[in-house]
Amino acid sequence: DTGAVSSTKKHFVHQKVEVFWASDPNLTVFMWGINHTFFSSINDLFQVPMPVMLLPDDFKSQHKNESQQPFIQQFKEYCPLVFRNLRERFGVEHQDYLVSLTHSPPAKDGKSQEAGLVLTSYDRTLIVKQISSEEVEDMHNILLITLKGLHIVTCHGSTLLPQFPGLYRVTVDNEDTYLLVMINMFCHRLTVHSKYDLKGSFVSREASDKEKVKELPTFKDVDFRNNMQRVYISEEEKEKLLDKLNWDIEFLVRLKVMYYSLLLGIHDVWRAEQEEAEEIKDSLSEEEEDSENDLSLMLLEFDPYVDVYAIQSAVGCPHREVYFMGLINILSQYDTKKKTAHAAKTVKHGAGAEISTVHPEQNAKRFREFIANIFA
Repeated sequence: DTGAVSSTKKHFVHQKVEVFWASDPNLTVFMWGINHTFFSSINDLFQVPMPVMLLPDDFKSQHKNESQQPFIQQFKEYCPLVFRNLRERFGVEHQDYLVSLTHSPPAKDGKSQEAGLVLTSYDRTLIVKQISSEEVEDMHNILLITLKGLHIVTCHGSTLLPQFPGLYRVTVDNEDTYLLVMINMFCHRLTVHSKYDLKGSFVSREASDKEKVKELPTFKDVDFRNNMQRVYISEEEKEKLLDKLNWDIEFLVRLKVMYYSLLLGIHDVWRAEQEEAEEIKDSLSEEEEDSENDLSLMLLEFDPYVDVYAIQSAVGCPHREVYFMGLINILSQYDTKKKTAHAAKTVKHGAGAEISTVHPEQNAKRFREFIANIFA
C-alpha cells in the first residue's frame, strides 16, 4: 500500500547534495532549484505537521528562487504543500526525491521513444517530462479535484493513475519551461522487453515502420491485435486491476479527460534469465559459473515489495512474464480543439469508426471494453 501514511512522526535530516552541471541550462537550473528549494524552505515546512485539510490557497501557492549567475534564471515550485502531501501518500521519502533529481542530471533514456523532453532520473525512479502551459492549468484542476474529491485518499494509493510528486517552472533568459515529475511505473530493477500504448481505438493506432525497428518500440492497439498479445494474470489479479481501472476512469470522466491510454510494459522472465546467464558465462570462470548462475536466477525472482507497479503472470500460463500497467496522458481535457478533431475524423472515417478522439463517456466505455479483453 504505497498510499498509506505512517502515523509515527519522523525527524527529517536533510543532507546537502552536490549538484552536477548539465549540458542543458534548463536542467542545470532545475537541479539547482530543487536543491535550493529543499534547503531554503523544506525544513520550515516540516516544523509543522501536514494540515488535515488543504486549503484552496495551497493549490495556488508557489515558491520562487532567482539567481543571476551564470545566466538570468528563475525556478518556481508549484503547490509545495499539495505535492508534499502526495509524496507522503505515495511513500516517497523527501531525501530520496532530492537525491534522485539532483545527484546526477536526469537523462534521456536510450530506449525511450517519446517525443519532446522526457528524461529519467539517474536511479530510474522518476520521470521528468516537459509539458505545456495549458497542461499546467489542467494539472492544477486535476490536483484540486483529486484531493478535494479524496480519490487518492480513498484509494490509499491503489490506483492506476500517474503519480505526480512535483511540478516546476524553469525560466532561463525569459523563456519558460514547465517540468512535471512522475514516478516511473517501469521498475528500474526489471528490464521491460516490450511496450504497448493502448487506447481501445484501431484507427491510426499502429506503430510506424520507423518505430518498429527501434530498440524498444512503442506498439499500439493494432499491433497488440496483430501480435496476438495477451496478458496472463490470475482471475483474482484481473478483478483487482479492473476495479482500480473502473474507479480511475469514472474519475477521469468527471474531469472530462479523454485522451488517456494504458501503458503496458512486459518483462520476459525467460529472456532475462538467458541474458543474465550469458553475461555470467562471459565474465566468470568455469568454477564460479554454477553457483553464480543460481544466484542470478534468484535475483531475477519477482518481488512484489520492490516491483510495486507490477503483476506477475499466473502459475501455469504459457509465458513467464511480469506486467507493468498504468494510465498515462491524463492532462488532455475534452475541449474545443478535441471536439473539432472528433468532427473531422468522423467525416473522414465515418460515424461508426473507432477513432480515438471521442466524447469522454463514449471513450470510457470503449476503453473499458478493450482493456477487459486483453487478458487470456
